[in-house]
Amino acid sequence: MDGVEALPPLRETIATHGFDARKRFGQHFLLDLNLTRRIARAAAPLNDGTVIEVGPGPGGLTRALLLEGAKRVVAIEVDARAFGPLLELQAVADGRLELVEADALRIQPRDLGPAPRRIVANLPYNVSTALLVQWLHAATDIADMVLMFQKEVVDRLVASPRTKDYGRLSVLAQHVCEVRRLFDVAPTAFVPPPKVTSAVARLTPRPPADRLADLRPLERVTAAAFGQRRKMLRGSLASIFADPVTTLEALGLRPTARAEELTVDDFVKLAGALDGE
Repeated sequence: MDGVEALPPLRETIATHGFDARKRFGQHFLLDLNLTRRIARAAAPLNDGTVIEVGPGPGGLTRALLLEGAKRVVAIEVDARAFGPLLELQAVADGRLELVEADALRIQPRDLGPAPRRIVANLPYNVSTALLVQWLHAATDIADMVLMFQKEVVDRLVASPRTKDYGRLSVLAQHVCEVRRLFDVAPTAFVPPPKVTSAVARLTPRPPADRLADLRPLERVTAAAFGQRRKMLRGSLASIFADPVTTLEALGLRPTARAEELTVDDFVKLAGALDGE
């Protein structure tokens, strides 16, 4: 046995380096190799292009990606303390692991390696939504994303109209990607255990011809509509349309409807109308 498989168990590595999870980084370490390999397999194929991991921490998921045959992993970590265990992993990874000490919010996927680029990550809870929205804007540069969030975030990602979880994130994600919930992960799988259940989702960007080239108008209309979701659209959209009633009626939408009643395609029509004003 050699390489990644010869490394000591992750708990031992963490203890050796005195690497404890910090709340300010949103850290919860995933130590179960069977579970991390399940996540890695969900992102297959890994044997070409670049796999981007954000927030590897001590490297549990990173190990799994390498064991599942990833050709090249770029791991982005903002916490310098993680580089003790990560450098040990890099030393046995046969040149397949690149480490980047940086804030992932400041990096574009296209700058991290050749296509196809797959993002696979147990995301830090405190920046998970911000990261996802950034990646939705950069979807042309991404082949696939397999991401772990708090379960409530995945509930929002897959939500249908007229449900309580349907909102701005649902519309943005479903317009840009095919979104699929894969499986839930219990708090006991992490060290330290979070107070909530987590869930893994796969988001596969749609062909460029099937989505807006610029998401900013869609962000504006969803922010306005869901920002005041109890209001009728004729009221909630008054801040961004000079005459929301006329605009809505021209698109075949009821001015008295509320945001959660509109489909993703309805919001795309509104974004087009906003872009034309």
